[in-house]
Amino acid sequence: MTRAVLTLNAGSSSLRVALFPLEGATPLATGHADRIGPEGSLTLGDAAGRPIAAEGDLTGHAGAMAAVIDGLRRHWPDLELVAIGHRVVHGGAERRSPATVTDALLVELDGLSPFAPLHQPHNLAGIRAAIAAFPGVPQVACFDTAFHRDQPFVNDTFALPRAIYAEGVRRYGFHGLSYAFIAGELARTAPRLAEGRVVVAHLGNGASMCAIANGRSVASTMGFSALDGLPMGTRCGQVDPGVLLYLMDQKGMTAAEITDLLYRKSGLLGLSGLSSDMRILEAAGTPEAAEAIEHFTFRCQREVGAMAAALGGIDALVFCGGIGENSRLVRARICERLGWIGIELDHARNAANARVISSDLARTTVLVIPTREERVIARAARAAVGLAATDE
Repeated sequence: MTRAVLTLNAGSSSLRVALFPLEGATPLATGHADRIGPEGSLTLGDAAGRPIAAEGDLTGHAGAMAAVIDGLRRHWPDLELVAIGHRVVHGGAERRSPATVTDALLVELDGLSPFAPLHQPHNLAGIRAAIAAFPGVPQVACFDTAFHRDQPFVNDTFALPRAIYAEGVRRYGFHGLSYAFIAGELARTAPRLAEGRVVVAHLGNGASMCAIANGRSVASTMGFSALDGLPMGTRCGQVDPGVLLYLMDQKGMTAAEITDLLYRKSGLLGLSGLSSDMRILEAAGTPEAAEAIEHFTFRCQREVGAMAAALGGIDALVFCGGIGENSRLVRARICERLGWIGIELDHARNAANARVISSDLARTTVLVIPTREERVIARAARAAVGLAATDE
């Protein structure tokens, strides 16, 4: 009998999966259903990188889930899932830890969909598809907002009337599962740094930074929504609210049109007029692509400084996420003007994608740590059914 834990990360048109043994941090299998819809595709492979054959209708999340299950059961006919863990973007103001899914919890999380309209409904679609595929198997929701829920009031609120704060309009912060993994990894491998003041830069198609003191979130660049803070692949990042008023009042744009603009047509894509993919922009050689990269790295420099100020200093800067882990250019550009807070890059180490890329004499340690959100989810799913945390 192959007993295992499944983790799911459902996006608007994607489904990322990982199958973990009951003990250990290495997945038995990983997969990614992409472009869920008429042109959907599924890539599934085992720990050795061998492809796992799978068939199914990828026109919806339920079909994508069925295709994943088909592949896993072909490969492991005796597969028994003991728990399924899910990434859920929004857990609201009170959720500080993972929770076992119940009908009441689904109703509660549905009610948060207006706070994360482009993420929450798809996360919940993944949960419902898993419940249908595996009735009776415990389902565990892991919230991206939970890591930030103990931030001080000054970093949790906007300068709006308190009644609006009480209604739930506050700085939630996101990418919490990624930050939780990095905090845990530092505690395991660099405990002295973990006890200090750390800025983590999660840079990818979605991008944010978090100020972490002794393993706890103090401040985040993202606020009420996943739009705030850094520019991203297609999202705008920080924008003057007056711009939105102008677009409504003077340009006659509707809420739906502004949503589309801010979430899907801005960021690196909007600035470059070419692509949201940093790899394409680095290779493009056009003035617009260069300016998009310059804007992104400049905003990152500003936010590193802001996060260091929130911490009262900085002991380490950690890069993670697709861009943070892979773009030597972006890391170098961000660090080159941060000598005033003790950051000094070793360019040979940076070029080699080493774990530590700061110079030996630098006052602030700079690291590159691949984030593994699925491990955080698997750990929570194991804990929900009483299994020990033996995955490190």
